[in-house]
Amino acid sequence: MKDLLTIVIPCKNESSILIETLNCLKDQDGIKGTRIIIADCSTDTTVNLVHFYNRFANLNIEFIEGGYPAIARNNGAKLTTTPYILFLDADIWLFDKDHLNDCLNQIMSKNAALLTCNIGTNDKYNIVYSIFFNIQKIISIFSPIAIGGFMLFNTNDFNNLGGFDEKDKFAEDYHLSSKVNRKRFTISNNKAFTTSRRIKKKGMWFMTKMAVLSVINKNKKEFFHSEYDYWK
Repeated sequence: MKDLLTIVIPCKNESSILIETLNCLKDQDGIKGTRIIIADCSTDTTVNLVHFYNRFANLNIEFIEGGYPAIARNNGAKLTTTPYILFLDADIWLFDKDHLNDCLNQIMSKNAALLTCNIGTNDKYNIVYSIFFNIQKIISIFSPIAIGGFMLFNTNDFNNLGGFDEKDKFAEDYHLSSKVNRKRFTISNNKAFTTSRRIKKKGMWFMTKMAVLSVINKNKKEFFHSEYDYWK
């Protein structure tokens, strides 16, 4: 895997959650030596905690400068020399030890530019994620739609698209995915898990409204340049 894949994780003050994510990566088959770039702008103990954790995990982790997710991901992409790059959020857990290998095999066999996967949660909000997954599959027949939690790119295709728009402060993941040729976009049924903290904090109405507005405004790049209080 280390010759095929680089993993980029944007991070800000995610110490406890990030350790869980890294622990899942540690158990992935073939992960040994795979480069994991953490693009960090934390003000807490994240860096020290991860370095302590990695004494035992022995993952190939390096920290670089982060920022807003678009900037953080691009900073990691600039250092990538492998044919594939995975943009993974700090709160995404891959419990199936074959998840990465399965997704790599799928993106290669389909010659896809971008692969995303099914993302759910282990609480009452899982139904929301299930509904989104089914809507995502329908919308993707006409236009690709992916969220930054799990975006596996062919590195050449990512670079040809120009990477993430660094002016984007909201939905930079969807904004970029919408530019991918729909014939070279694929959704894996492999399931990753996340927290529902954003839904709990911002509310279902806000999240639904902003998702709909993002799709409506996908060709208006200025729409994605505002925060809309998403990060507060």
